[in-house]
Amino acid sequence: MSTIVASDLDRTLIYSAAALDLAVPDAEAPRLLCVEVYQRKPLSYMTETAAGLLTALAGAATFVPATTRTREQYGRIHLPGRAPRFAVCANGGHLLVDGESDRDWQRTVAARLSAECASLDEVRTHLVRTADPAWLLKERVAEDLFAYLVVERSLLPRTWVKELAEWADARGWTVSLQGRKIYAVPKPLTKSAAVAEVVRRTGASRVLAAGDSLLDADLLLAADRGWRPGHGELADSGWDAPHVTALSARGAAAGEEILRAFTSTSGTTTPTRTG
Repeated sequence: MSTIVASDLDRTLIYSAAALDLAVPDAEAPRLLCVEVYQRKPLSYMTETAAGLLTALAGAATFVPATTRTREQYGRIHLPGRAPRFAVCANGGHLLVDGESDRDWQRTVAARLSAECASLDEVRTHLVRTADPAWLLKERVAEDLFAYLVVERSLLPRTWVKELAEWADARGWTVSLQGRKIYAVPKPLTKSAAVAEVVRRTGASRVLAAGDSLLDADLLLAADRGWRPGHGELADSGWDAPHVTALSARGAAAGEEILRAFTSTSGTTTPTRTG
């Protein structure tokens, strides 16, 4: 049985220092592998155990990173093991094949966005007009596909995101709050659609998936089996589905547990655990 393992990256498999959530004394903390450097500083990590699991998995199944990151941001990540042949960036806006964005997929995405939702310009204008400079730190557009805000969470009114989500929903867009970032993403722009294209091209018979945010829900629902960590937007909202396992583990420990589930379910030989 050929298997595709499609997983979100940030706060699912890789973690910033602030998101590691190491629940053990310093002397008992796991060894960490830096997988991303930004502006000459380490930014994202996996435990060495997780790195060993991913290396084994990438050698036995088709591992597909599925991220909301732009192509440039994804390019900073250096995961252990075999380089993935396929990767999903910009929440499905780009399907990378051997590191290059597939032009046929770009045309498919552009047609769907034009036909099924409001324009990026309309949504971006609304975001900028309604955001309060008191809590807005940055405003960005990703790959000319979607927009996001970086905010000061402690000052963000509780009702603002809910009101934005209702406004966006009527225009065919989804809103997701992840840490300090508020994403506004077109509903046709999904990780699951891009992964379905990988399934079509490879002829895979099964999809395993993992993710922690609202933008991962479609990927989890489309998979044969899925896992979500005990932290993140999905956990906070109590989101679940019959075939999705809600883990209690949080932070880097959840990343290890997800990779153990991937390896055991896919039939991959599990490497010896490292400390």
